[in-house]
This record gives sequence, structure tokens and C-alpha cells, in this order.
Amino acid sequence: MRGSRWVASAALVAGGALAWSLVEARSYVLRRVEVPVLPAGSRPVRILHLSDLHLTPSQRDKVAWVRDLASEPLDAVITTGDNLAHLEAVPTALEALEPLGSLPGAFVFGSNDYHGPRPKNPLTYLVRPTTLKESQAALPVEDLRAGLRGFGWVDLNNARGELEAAGARFELVGVDDPHIGLDAMPAPAARGEGVTARLGVAHAPYTRILDQMSADGADLILAGHTHGGQVCVPFYGALVTNCDLDTARASGLHGWPGVRPDSGGSGAFVHVSAGLGTSPYTPIRLACRPEATVLTLVPRA
Repeated sequence: MRGSRWVASAALVAGGALAWSLVEARSYVLRRVEVPVLPAGSRPVRILHLSDLHLTPSQRDKVAWVRDLASEPLDAVITTGDNLAHLEAVPTALEALEPLGSLPGAFVFGSNDYHGPRPKNPLTYLVRPTTLKESQAALPVEDLRAGLRGFGWVDLNNARGELEAAGARFELVGVDDPHIGLDAMPAPAARGEGVTARLGVAHAPYTRILDQMSADGADLILAGHTHGGQVCVPFYGALVTNCDLDTARASGLHGWPGVRPDSGGSGAFVHVSAGLGTSPYTPIRLACRPEATVLTLVPRA
């Protein structure tokens, strides 16, 4: 009898957690983080970091929420990939981003901008990083690239670039998605005169990429991909990152390779976005709300 009650109680808890995780996956939140990387006397610069939208044409609530971010006082936008989750989602992604398109911006792609999602056992995510399968449909990534470039945004897939925002000049370095081996770090380049800061941009925060960008002189590195763990344990955090990054840095602002530079460490700041989406085949998030982040860059102490 006790065993039956225990099983019934466990099933009830599991069912409640599943029901809540379906709700939480659509409970979008805008986070705000200060990053001290600017020279003394600089005015703050507000950069919207978007990642992992995983859009399908039917996700009208997410489209509306992203469009409404344009009402924020922003200076620039950087997207770190995985915009798509459907063969026909390019117009949906561009619709969502269009109100932000008048701002200076930059982008890289993730694997889900190239290849459509597929059904799979969600428990394998807890065992090993996801892998690309031949059965995954090719997505119209060049249409997405053309649309983002049409906003005037800088294409940083294995490239360098520059962005001017709020009177500040930023050097940018980016790579295509490391998760599927598309990354090729651009050749080294000395920092130009009058540059306010150097930003690194990648989809998946593999440690080799963080090492390369930190060695390249990046003050701040932006990435996504991890979904913040997606299914987290309350009061503990992420169980996996879907790459070789440690789970303590599955989302949020951290220092690389060690403690944060403003706490006496050397190297770069790293901001990993938990992102806004999920695979359409596993539309759940637990103790890990979908997010976008306004990064306010401020002077160093």
C-alpha cells in the first residue's frame, strides 16, 4: 500500500513539473546585466543580447515579445544564433527582429540556422552533446543571412567587423558555429586606435573558442547554445551545457578563464544567454526561464 502511494505521489510531482515546464517555456523574461569593460569617462552602452529563438511560424507570442523589445532604450543588438526551428521560419525570424533592425547590430549562426530539428529521445541530452544527423533538413540560411545583412547588421561568421553605437567604437570578432565544427578564428589583428572595446561573438561557448577570443584581446564574449541547461534542478542549477563548458557557467556573466576581471581576474568577461527557445519536439524548460538580456557596458572601476 505504501509503495502504491509513493508511486502515485511521484507521478503527481512529475506530472506537475512537466505541466509547469510547458508553461515556463513561454514565460519570457528580460534580464539586465552591467559589464565594466569601457574606458574611464565613457557613457554607458546598452546592447541587447538575443540567442536561441528557435522560431516556428506559429509562435506568435514569441514574435510579439521580441518585437516589443524595440521599446527598450537600446544602442545595439547582437544575436548569437539558432534563430530557426522550421523550414519556413525565416520570414518569422525577420518579422520578430524587424523593429530592432534600425539599430546597429551583428550576428553569427548556430547549427539550427542550417539544419532543421528532428525528433529524438530528450534524455540523451543529459548524457552527451547533441550531434548532427543526415536526416535533418537543410534550412534556407542564406535567406536569413540576406535579411539580417539587409538591416545593416555585421555578419561575423568567421569574420571581423566594427560596430559604432552611442558614440563608442567596437571591434568585433566572430566564428560560425563551433558545435558542428564550422568555426575558423580569423587571423590576429592589432587593436585599432580609438577603439572602445573588443567583443567576441560565437553561438556555442566551447572552451577552445573562449580561449581563442580571450587571447585575441576580447573584453567581452557573447554566446548562447546552452539554453541555460534548459531543465535545471531548483537551487542547484544546470546539469548540462551541451558543450564542454562547465555547468557553473551555463548562463549569465562570468570571467574567462578564471574569476571575473572586475574581481581581480585576467582575461575576458563571458556572457552566456539561456536563450528564448527550445526544440519544437521538446518544448519544455524547468527552473530556467527563456530570456533575452540587456548588457549595459559601463566604465571599469
